[in-house]
Amino acid sequence: MRELFLALLSRERAHGYELKQSLEQEFGDLPPALNAGHIYVTLGRLERDGLVVSHAVPGDSRGKREYELTDAGREVLATWIDAPVSGTRLKDEFFMKFVVLASARLAEPRHLLDGQRREYLQSLRDLNALLDANGKGPAAELLVEGAILHLKADLEWLDLIEGRLAAMEAAR
Repeated sequence: MRELFLALLSRERAHGYELKQSLEQEFGDLPPALNAGHIYVTLGRLERDGLVVSHAVPGDSRGKREYELTDAGREVLATWIDAPVSGTRLKDEFFMKFVVLASARLAEPRHLLDGQRREYLQSLRDLNALLDANGKGPAAELLVEGAILHLKADLEWLDLIEGRLAAMEAAR
């Protein structure tokens, strides 16, 4: 979130609620809801780290503050903009669970695969329903479509695991 806040503040000063509104305008209700506490804790950390500075809003008796980027914040933002996001997903929670439970013989591997396949298929149905509901902006639609593609790849991956499992059993 911190880099997203830096990016939003690069345009103009804003207070926490305006940052929340900007993110909701782009993504709707797709990401987890942002609560005010999380926003202001993040802004406080950014200020502590010298990446933003806050100013009291003149004439506001509630103590409202606006935040703006510092030069250090602009540097961190520029670095973040230039850095690609890692595509490696080697910390897959399901796969780690699958390997440990199967090797410890705490669960039958096919049962785990079937349960995960059901979960992925339900998630796929839910995401398709979100797309069909329309009313989402272009960024939200792309986010949902990307999640759908990841789920389809995850389903293929479950098929691959199941195939390897069958091959290992046949070799015994």
